[in-house]
Amino acid sequence: MYIIEFMKRMARKSNVCVIVYLVLNVVVIGTAVAFLTSLPMGISFLIGIGAYLVSLIVALSPIGEWILRKQTGCKKIRRREQLEYLMPIFQEAYDRARQLEPGIADDIQLYINDNEAPNAFATGRKTICITKGLLQLPPEQIKAILGHEFGHLAHKDTDLILVVAVGNIIVNLLIFGIKLFIEVCHLIIMCLTLFFGGKHGWLGTIMAALYRLCLMAIVGGLSWLWTKIGIVLVMKSSRQNEYEADEFSFNMGYGNELCMGLENICGTGAKGLFASLASSHPDKDDRIARLQELGATYRVEW
Repeated sequence: MYIIEFMKRMARKSNVCVIVYLVLNVVVIGTAVAFLTSLPMGISFLIGIGAYLVSLIVALSPIGEWILRKQTGCKKIRRREQLEYLMPIFQEAYDRARQLEPGIADDIQLYINDNEAPNAFATGRKTICITKGLLQLPPEQIKAILGHEFGHLAHKDTDLILVVAVGNIIVNLLIFGIKLFIEVCHLIIMCLTLFFGGKHGWLGTIMAALYRLCLMAIVGGLSWLWTKIGIVLVMKSSRQNEYEADEFSFNMGYGNELCMGLENICGTGAKGLFASLASSHPDKDDRIARLQELGATYRVEW
């Protein structure tokens, strides 16, 4: 079963930071269950572990890939000229990747989003998403960058992002519940101040609105920070994976083209998840130097 394979891969020493993050999620869920139900802490944590396992199973399923595509704005490629340009490029890289690693899924799909910064990322087992900005690069560089993403899929590096970005379903539900509780309390206070506050009721209404805004800002900020911490920990655990994915593309025959592609995609103005991924990658000069050590002949002429 895929979830069992995932657990085995998580046992790697390089994934210690991610394991710590997952344990913290279970602690948060278990503490919330104990607070809401008054159950003993041990039982609450068992419930937390069970609930979190369910969220992980969902994250590692096709549903998880679909959710992450929605979160990152990735959509099917529909424009005729984009299909005619991209699909032969994608298919050539796909064929080479499967020659190198036959275990890669045979139904990987290519998606695109509207980000103008040249970039790409892979997730789950069957998704590669490129930005619209990647269309600005020459075909051989696009093949090399796709080769890198196929490397991630071949090495099964892509599940960790799903776990952090999608797997926190239970934690997100708890946050939603807190926000709903704040809204209900705000509504009750508003009604009380309007109907029983007399001529100064408007002042109470304003104060209640400000109080609500502060609480919602705090909860929203903590939610954003929690996910951000998870992504940073995942990326800290996976820096070596970037070198291995580069080597995969090199072995596909795209060493020099990947070097040129790295010159173009590093340091661009990517946003959102793409920015988190790019910001944690090894320095482009280190990656190019590693490719040169492997045998790439790429050199910049001064």
